[in-house]
Amino acid sequence: MPILNKLAASSRAGGSTPLRSNPRTALTAFFALDGFVFAGWVVRIPAIKEQTGASATSLGLALLCLSAGAVVTMTLTGRLCRRFGSLRVTIACAALMSLSVLLPPLARSATALGIVLLLFGAAYGSLSVALNSAAVNVVLAVRRPLMPAFHAAYSLGGMVGAGLGALLAGSLSPTPHLVLLATIGLTVTVVAARPLLRHGIPDPAPDPAPGNTRRTAHRRMDRRTRRLVLVLGLIALCTAYGEGALADWGALHLEDDLGAHPGVAAAGYSCFALTMTIGRFSGTALLERLGRTRTLVAGGLTASVGMLAGALAPTVWGTLLGFAVTGLGLANLFPVAIERAGALAGPNGIAVASTLGYGGLLLGPPAIGFMADWSTLPSALTSVAVLSAVAALIAYAMRSTDRG
Repeated sequence: MPILNKLAASSRAGGSTPLRSNPRTALTAFFALDGFVFAGWVVRIPAIKEQTGASATSLGLALLCLSAGAVVTMTLTGRLCRRFGSLRVTIACAALMSLSVLLPPLARSATALGIVLLLFGAAYGSLSVALNSAAVNVVLAVRRPLMPAFHAAYSLGGMVGAGLGALLAGSLSPTPHLVLLATIGLTVTVVAARPLLRHGIPDPAPDPAPGNTRRTAHRRMDRRTRRLVLVLGLIALCTAYGEGALADWGALHLEDDLGAHPGVAAAGYSCFALTMTIGRFSGTALLERLGRTRTLVAGGLTASVGMLAGALAPTVWGTLLGFAVTGLGLANLFPVAIERAGALAGPNGIAVASTLGYGGLLLGPPAIGFMADWSTLPSALTSVAVLSAVAALIAYAMRSTDRG
């Protein structure tokens, strides 16, 4: 097929063809947009909190609505992708996410904020599943492990969105800032939609229904696939747990436990995010050289060692180095797990694994807080190291399924 030859040639050349003619570049733009818009919203949370007069508790409940909206719609999106195609669902969800980011500044109470964040979270979660479904189709078509590069674009978009938000926070209220985000989001969606629909990889046709004589064997295969997808979801959960824990507790550990300056403490998560982005950009080469199993095992063990240093190092610089090593280790675990789930079970597999992964993002911060109250924050943060090692162990146990 011409599109497969074109994608493969673009992949070997580094994907440098223009957006208007390269569907891989168009899909990468959507990944970057996803991270850009979400990070732009996150940096305005303090201003939205002040605007709505929300207490810490009510803000937490409102943010939980965002997560609930994402989790609930992830499974539904898998079905939509199978019915309408992941490319069309990606474009529709990108437009919805860009529009729904306009809603939080309109809220004047914590209750109203929770309602609009439910909608924003639904669009965000749906876009994540649709994007990953489309990316898996590209990976399968070109037969190269490109998923880390797509997720690197998400991370890079998030860094740009957060940086732009930090620059504008002092001069713009949330409303014009989020209008700008929505405008950029809709523009990228319109520009990238055409090459994606015209040249993108469609979802594979479903297998024909098996005959009666093979029905039992078919059900067994489905059960086995479902178990594998759940296990891959656990790897995604372990990764997202660490990301959520460092995002919410890393700066507090540096400032309260080690006496770091607030500016230095804030750089803790930046070190983690930067090395995660670098690790994802190098993920394709790493997977081609080491294979899936060795990449996952090495990443999990690296993250475990890094987080032990980050949690237990007696100095600020030792902790920052530990956070950076953790980012490198965790970088490729989530995208590889999601890609494998999609290869096994299509959009539904991605939906299940993504839901479990997002559950880890939700579980991490409150679990760390509970353990910190019971013991200390440094000891609580070692749970990230434990789960990273668990992810490596799971990947090693699944080595017989690694055909990449």
